Amino acid sequence: MKKSTRDLDKTDFEQLSEFRYQMRRFERFSEQAAQAEGITPLQYLLLLHVKGYPGRTWATIGELAERLQAQHHGVVALVSRCEAIELVERRVSERDRRQVEVHLLAAGEKLLARLAELHRAELKSLDGAFTIPRIDL
Repeated sequence: MKKSTRDLDKTDFEQLSEFRYQMRRFERFSEQAAQAEGITPLQYLLLLHVKGYPGRTWATIGELAERLQAQHHGVVALVSRCEAIELVERRVSERDRRQVEVHLLAAGEKLLARLAELHRAELKSLDGAFTIPRIDL
């Protein structure tokens, strides 16, 4: 393990604790908001990562697995559950027939828009409280 340039002091631990607390508060808010809309937190994150994938309106299972930090087979099952409730659909890529694209459907778009608005308001309420600790390592 790499030796730090200085030992951590009480203030450093307080900053780390506060940061983790604020992160967890936001995560808990997000979980409750998703559940109130009738989906799981992971389903919300899947929708968010499909919509938010850089440069295009779809993502592959592998890309979603990376974004979710999950196993490929788990994301396949998650996409299947979202397909079953008509939030997303899979499409075979026109460029590479071996690749499957995950696209949002209209219901997924509407649900995601509602949840994103709630999340934006919650993030605004955390302005100033949610800061990255400055710890010199």
